[in-house]
Amino acid sequence: MAQNSKIELLAPAGNFEKLEIAVHYGADAVYLAGKNFSLRNFSGNFSEEELREAIKFARERGVKVYVACNIYPRNEELESIAAYLSFLGEIRPDAVIVADPGILAQAIDIIPEIPIHLSTQANSTNYRSVQFWENAGVTRINAARELSLREIKEIAEHCSVEIEAFVHGAMCISYSGRCLLSNFMAKRDSNRGMCCHPCRFHYTVMEEKRPGQYYPLMEDERGAYIFNSKDLCMIEYLPEMIAAGITSLKIEGRVKGINYLASAVKTYREAIDAYYENPPGLEKNYRAEKEWLEELARINSRGYCSGFYFGDPEQTVPNYTDCLYAPKDVFLGKVIAKTEGKGILFEVRNKIFKGDEVEVMTRRGPVRKDSIREIASQEGEFLPFANPNSRVVITLDSEEYSQNDLVRGKIRR
Repeated sequence: MAQNSKIELLAPAGNFEKLEIAVHYGADAVYLAGKNFSLRNFSGNFSEEELREAIKFARERGVKVYVACNIYPRNEELESIAAYLSFLGEIRPDAVIVADPGILAQAIDIIPEIPIHLSTQANSTNYRSVQFWENAGVTRINAARELSLREIKEIAEHCSVEIEAFVHGAMCISYSGRCLLSNFMAKRDSNRGMCCHPCRFHYTVMEEKRPGQYYPLMEDERGAYIFNSKDLCMIEYLPEMIAAGITSLKIEGRVKGINYLASAVKTYREAIDAYYENPPGLEKNYRAEKEWLEELARINSRGYCSGFYFGDPEQTVPNYTDCLYAPKDVFLGKVIAKTEGKGILFEVRNKIFKGDEVEVMTRRGPVRKDSIREIASQEGEFLPFANPNSRVVITLDSEEYSQNDLVRGKIRR
């Protein structure tokens, strides 16, 4: 399939706040879900009324909404899913994401006017398979994470469906995300939205005749992370992804916080726009800017890799050296609104103090350094600090900030 327009940036929206953040920082489309029938039941998700409002909110801002209904259902759920699909037909999202052939058949019968996207759970690994799904009525597939860019390009050359592929975020260690470890270890079905992420647990070895003696699998005092894949980061390789015929770049993370979401969406938005700013034929001039790499390094990750895209086995070796790369600064809160005068109504997520040096992540442009000059209650009482889960009026040096801009600062020891 030829690439005729700017590639889409697709962001996760686990709840309404995350939807607002994704839209604020430049997503072209979001994927989200109702309270049931998706693979991320712990992300908050949306009630039926919230789904109505989410689609209205996004559409007014030119952003598409794709609703996930991608569990593998049991027999007793089919009637409820049919009713849910009928509801989606009323509110008309831009697409419904499915994995199960039964749900696909239901969707085509109940909501034939709404495009169907195929989840990565469906294991689309070759063009014959994609042709099958295309003939069945699918308009877009999310390519299996096991594929290289060469294999994705071959699929694009043989098929007319849109191709969506992950560009950033955590990678499941199992085949196309279809894992049963959670079922066995915690009785939580990972293929029905209840995964407890056992691939992130710490593991040791115990010999049968030496009960209670635990041996690390690696020389690491914390244990070993035998299933712990590095996170995907493809910001340096956008030209290669676009050349492969991919039409949508998907950021992983419906259960992650808004600090992660803002950094990822803003950075990839700037990168995509920079790529297309080059004149036609000169896209190879693209390069990942230092500040983009630094920004992505500042959010929680397990180290970055390019996954399976280039067939490099070193990129898919589990991360044995560290379980989590934690940032050196902390998310302090977000701008709610401007107030009269120079103040900003601010929602506090981590404790702030008068005089704190902070950074403000605006919708566009570099992160701005600033200082908290004053903190006051909404009633006007001046305060030396403000605690989490409160709303206060803060005064910064600059007044050029907008609703949903995020603020971060150094961790106080």
